Amino acid sequence: MRRILSWLFAVSLTAPLAAQGPPQPSGFIVENPVLRRIWAIGMDSSQLPRLAQVLFDSLGPRLTASPGMEAAQNWLVATYASWGVTARKEQYGTWRAWRRGKTHLDLVAPRMRSLEGTMLAWSPATPRARPVRAPVVIVPDLADSAALLAWLPHAKGKFVLISFPQPTCRPDDSWEKWGTQATVDSMKARRTAAQQAWQQRIQRSGYTGPAFTRRLEAGGVAGVISSTWSQGWGVNKVFATQTDRTPVLDVACEDYGLLFRLAENRQGPVVELTAESQALGEHPVFNVVGEIKGGELPNEYVMLSAHFDSWDGGSGATDNGTGTLTMLEAMRILKVVYPTPRRTILVGHWSGEEQGLNGSSGFVQDHPDVVAGLQALFNQDNGTGRVETMSASGFTNASANLARYLSRIPADVTRNIKFSFPGAPGGGGTDHASFVSCGAPGFGLGSGDWDYGRYTWHTNLDTYDKISFDDVKNNAVLAAMLVYLASEDSVRTPRDRRDVFPPRPNGQPGAWPDCRQPQRTTPPPVPPAPAPPPRP
Repeated sequence: MRRILSWLFAVSLTAPLAAQGPPQPSGFIVENPVLRRIWAIGMDSSQLPRLAQVLFDSLGPRLTASPGMEAAQNWLVATYASWGVTARKEQYGTWRAWRRGKTHLDLVAPRMRSLEGTMLAWSPATPRARPVRAPVVIVPDLADSAALLAWLPHAKGKFVLISFPQPTCRPDDSWEKWGTQATVDSMKARRTAAQQAWQQRIQRSGYTGPAFTRRLEAGGVAGVISSTWSQGWGVNKVFATQTDRTPVLDVACEDYGLLFRLAENRQGPVVELTAESQALGEHPVFNVVGEIKGGELPNEYVMLSAHFDSWDGGSGATDNGTGTLTMLEAMRILKVVYPTPRRTILVGHWSGEEQGLNGSSGFVQDHPDVVAGLQALFNQDNGTGRVETMSASGFTNASANLARYLSRIPADVTRNIKFSFPGAPGGGGTDHASFVSCGAPGFGLGSGDWDYGRYTWHTNLDTYDKISFDDVKNNAVLAAMLVYLASEDSVRTPRDRRDVFPPRPNGQPGAWPDCRQPQRTTPPPVPPAPAPPPRP
């Protein structure tokens, strides 16, 4: 009966609010009109679906230094301007620019089949962007690098398969659901043995990674075909290549296995490839920085942070489009409800994250005033899920500030967050590490998994339809509230660092990371090792 009465009492309180907008959040310790307004705008008039549709469907992926990245950054600056937020592009260096064209790959013998594949980023085109038809061969099991060089003339003018052929493209959890334990164990044992044998085959060749593809290129192959399966249905990781003349492709797990089996069984596979792309030379690269000037403490800063660049096998929706939208929407809300903040509010949309946090570390190096005056930075970069983890990033006395902020945010927003103290400084996987490594208080907002690692991180399936907009709304509201509370805080965030760390994986003592230095220009390609002397 007490539960029923409590429920009726709650309904009587909330019913009049229904006509006034979204349900009011629970968990406020104080009646703060700014926090309530942030909630109302973020939940009742969110711009997230509209912004996401333009960014992911129309503008698309944002490979560093690509024309797509340039168009998306111009859109970002214009979007901020339409809201009355000052935003600018800041150059931090140069990078090799590249324009993706179409990729079309067909099996033409021993039968016809259109194959699922795409060029890796920065891949050269086929000569004169015309179709190239050639046989498919496998890197043979050779004794050493000299044997590889002796084999290369046989590969000239052919497409070479260089990846391990997965024995099954059915995910393990499907095997475990439907197979007997003996069947599953047998499959995994055979796969492990085959993977080890393949790794040893490549190692014996004397070349690995980019040096391997460049050695094949030097041998005059027509193209290199790889496959980086992401352990899920129809999903592959799509990264980059360093070749200058030879197209390099990623082919879907199922189609790669088909090509491999045909070649292995000497059934004469021939493919036809049309690949179009343009190498545009070294090109200026930029971050986009937005700003709402502080009224009382303009030389102290609170920052929102997310990387804007992406790989271009998909649309860059959850890596890191959702982080971008979180910060974009948070700035829109803050401009409406908090137009004259106590401290200056900045937002950094970084480029070059996928190449080593270059944009954010360039900003840190170029803006020592911001680093010195930083009250707090909040960064999000791991998918569409609701924020579930935060830490003090190794700053031993910063937890008091963060605890005050979280305690004032409604439980509807924070109920899933697990906070760790003092935490550890970022090791380099996300952009707040650029600030933390240089002693500035940057904090990561870690999201729930949503199959991020398997299905959307760096994959061909990282597209609009994978977004959970309810969770991104929550994250935008959280980010806006954190920034407001940090801006108003009367206590500067302490920068005392922890000095006790667990050992590193290599057994060396742990320590605070060195201040990151950006890579300002494209590094030279990895050359193939020199040919070994002839064997006696």
